[in-house]
Amino acid sequence: MERKGYDEALDVVATARERAARALERAERATAAAERHERRASDPQGGEFHAQIADRHRRSAACHRSSAALHASFADRTMVWARGKGSRPRFMTGVADALGTESAAITLVDSAQNQLAVAVSGEPALAAQDLEYVLGEGPCRDASSLRRPVHSAGQEIERRWPGYGPGLTSLGITSVLAVPLETETGCFGSLSVFGPRPGLVGSADLAEITAALTRIVLLGPDADPELYGGTDHREAVQQASGVLSVRVDCSIGDALALIKARAFAEGTTTEAIARRILDGDPHL
Repeated sequence: MERKGYDEALDVVATARERAARALERAERATAAAERHERRASDPQGGEFHAQIADRHRRSAACHRSSAALHASFADRTMVWARGKGSRPRFMTGVADALGTESAAITLVDSAQNQLAVAVSGEPALAAQDLEYVLGEGPCRDASSLRRPVHSAGQEIERRWPGYGPGLTSLGITSVLAVPLETETGCFGSLSVFGPRPGLVGSADLAEITAALTRIVLLGPDADPELYGGTDHREAVQQASGVLSVRVDCSIGDALALIKARAFAEGTTTEAIARRILDGDPHL
């Protein structure tokens, strides 16, 4: 790695470790607050109130600890990469590891359930998310629109999503779990886990990591929705849609639909089609 790249990697490591340290400090404060309220929970008056507050602080502490672990893991893997070992790490790879799987993704959506951005752990998750983006159906869309977890496995995948299902199983993925990323005012996306381990559905690990992503990593005081540069806003696809709309004299929406249709027909990604359009391919 060149010196400039090495220095940039060290800056990322330092940022991640600082975020991890601050999350641990917040976890300690939340734990201390929980302990204070737990001592008062035995009071004849107001005991139930203090028990509820203590539980809230305990859950907050767990959330901050999960966030700290994710940032620390990313810092460690980035340091290994800076020393010339392996490929550039993705934040979502650490999320997948923490959930006991090899593949996970976050999808961010708008109020109309349009996919705005995606962050993935690796190529299988990217292929699965692009398939959902192209077809407009799948677990991410269902989890965020219904605001509840969605889990499907085996033949149920193809029955539930007639277009997306066969494409997903062709990638070798036979089980998928998606949970909404919710705030008090709404749902802004979902976390998907491909090939979830037995027992992950409804587990404390899943709840804590989902809360950490929602409340801390993406929206908290140290929020980084770019996930250290790992979030894809599909800029190339958006640019290509504009270029194609001018070329064939149609709306941006129709141009995007054409890109998605071509990607599906050729069994490739929307990114690949977009790059060809931007490179001036006359056949698109």
